[in-house]
Amino acid sequence: MEMAIGFHNSITPSISITHPNPKRSFTFSSPLLTNQFFGCTLSSSLTTKTPVNFHLGSSIRTSIKCAVSAATGTATEKKSQLMRRSDIRNIAIVAHVDHGKTTLVDAMLKQAKVFRENQFVQERIMDSNDLERERGITILSKNTSIYYKDTKINIIDTPGHSDFGGEVERILNMVEGVLLVVDSVEGPMPQTRFVLKKALEFGLAVVVVVNKIDRPSARPEFVINSTFELFIELNASDEQCDFQAIYASGIKGKAGLSPENLAEDLGPLFESIIRCIPGPNIEKDGALQMLVTNIEYEEHKGRIAIGRLHAGALRRGMDVRICTSEDSCRYARISELFVYEKFNRVPAETVEAGDICAVCGIDDIQIGETIADKNSGKPLPAIKVEEPTVKMAFSINTSPFVGREGKYVTSRNLRDRLYRELERNLAMKVEDGETADTFIVSGRGTLHITILIENMRREGYEFMVGPPKVINKKVDDKLLEPYEIATVEVPEEHMGPVVELLGKRRGQMFDMQGLGSEGTTLLKYKIPTRGLLGLRNAILTASRGTAILNTIFDSYGPWAGDINTRDQGSLVAFEGGTTSSYALSSSQERGQMFISPGLDVYKGQIVGIHQRPGDLSLNVCKKKAATNVRSNKEQTVVLDTPLDYSLDDCIEYIQEDELVEVTPSSIRMCKNPKFSKKGR
Repeated sequence: MEMAIGFHNSITPSISITHPNPKRSFTFSSPLLTNQFFGCTLSSSLTTKTPVNFHLGSSIRTSIKCAVSAATGTATEKKSQLMRRSDIRNIAIVAHVDHGKTTLVDAMLKQAKVFRENQFVQERIMDSNDLERERGITILSKNTSIYYKDTKINIIDTPGHSDFGGEVERILNMVEGVLLVVDSVEGPMPQTRFVLKKALEFGLAVVVVVNKIDRPSARPEFVINSTFELFIELNASDEQCDFQAIYASGIKGKAGLSPENLAEDLGPLFESIIRCIPGPNIEKDGALQMLVTNIEYEEHKGRIAIGRLHAGALRRGMDVRICTSEDSCRYARISELFVYEKFNRVPAETVEAGDICAVCGIDDIQIGETIADKNSGKPLPAIKVEEPTVKMAFSINTSPFVGREGKYVTSRNLRDRLYRELERNLAMKVEDGETADTFIVSGRGTLHITILIENMRREGYEFMVGPPKVINKKVDDKLLEPYEIATVEVPEEHMGPVVELLGKRRGQMFDMQGLGSEGTTLLKYKIPTRGLLGLRNAILTASRGTAILNTIFDSYGPWAGDINTRDQGSLVAFEGGTTSSYALSSSQERGQMFISPGLDVYKGQIVGIHQRPGDLSLNVCKKKAATNVRSNKEQTVVLDTPLDYSLDDCIEYIQEDELVEVTPSSIRMCKNPKFSKKGR
């Protein structure tokens, strides 16, 4: 990739970039470049160009300052009504899983002195719910704000996993720019691509943060070049391609304009946010408009609508109109109004256009609705979210142990909870199933649905779920199924078994590259979503727990044929009772067990994995016969450690004729009784 800098007698230099892809070549100019390259400021026009070729490395990137703030500022403003607020910046922090996004937010909050000197602050402050802390991932987007000099910066921390892409798509409606956090070794990953594509479609300014720059095998130049190529691949505008790169170590709270020269704090990052991300473009004196992009719930306040004010001003006690479309509108009153300051919601009397706020008092408010002026309010465009790709059947618990542990066990409880989830989870769909007590839940991926299952069991629900199935489409009488891009990081010594596994599941490799100096290889595959079901555990087994699998939806493609996802059958208990060591000692010769002695089991429960294909029924409750014949020595029973399967593992394991029983205290697997009747 080459650049040519041309300059005239007394002009701002123009930079033309020639990319290997002949469709993309563009020119942009930057007055800041003149200071760095030529040592003096140049001004307007003439035409003799002197080409200067150089490679696009990290040294160049640091000196190209963002033209975005100036360009987007003038291009989109209407002459009379629209104006920019210079005292506010609204930004979303987006990244792939584990690229250090939440840790970077921690450092920003600490530097902005959000907390007292002696206040105890836990790590990953923004990951506030238990499930996020346990899994180490962000699931729900959250708002906070800090002050840097005289500017208020509203920060939205977004999920990094592609299954929660629905959260990210909504949040981008509230901001003018994004901080794209990229790992200094891995570079752009699948979720980076997804989030960046959405941000560019919204026309947002992007500041690229190369995080974890202190890693021994960091390769910042490669990461910046890869990110730049990704911008071009995603058809970014000329101004967006002129992004600012910042190098940072989130855990140390340091940032700088070059990898070798980091400041003692995050000052360069804050300066770049102020300079490169424009303030909100508002209609100050226009009719009130606020798009609701998120909803929270509190016992005392009820539903709280969160969004950015696009036009006008919002006051406490104000009468407003709630619009879904031009035709369907209703009236309501704002009872309380909050803005985000530091880490808390703070009551406010008035909020002006451009700021992010929280509104109470509208009990039936939904995501995507517009809070508008009572007399002349018009709705803003509704939020569009991509379609789900995976579905699972939820039904009431029909096992003999029903009602032992859960509070909510009826189909009415299940229906109410699932439809309540739809109010804030836009990327999910719920439909009635074949029977009155079955519901089909569709989501972006298995993780998207298992997080819902985990939350429900913690709330006291008891139910059963079937295996995940992909959602196919029929176009022109052709069956299409969803395909995903899977990237696997695997040490070289375990690469063979992983490649064989992906090949069996109809995966097609399209890229393979070495990662840094750590002896790790990055494999990229296009694979049917069906082939990914149950793949994570198989890959961990094949690589002895060292491989990392990441996936993201790509497109719908032709049906790939049959895929066999499991070679072994299940061990099934054929009678209920309490398990005994005596019975388990002979059962474990047939395969690996899920249970230990002294547990209650029921007929049809899956108690282990058979070592051969096909299911095997066995008695795990058999007691040793008590006879009057004395043995010389009691035999010592040595039992293997049972497999400990989590909820995600169980859902990956089950086949078409099996179910997972989910209760607040236990997760069990069983055979589906409907299928056994058909078999007879």
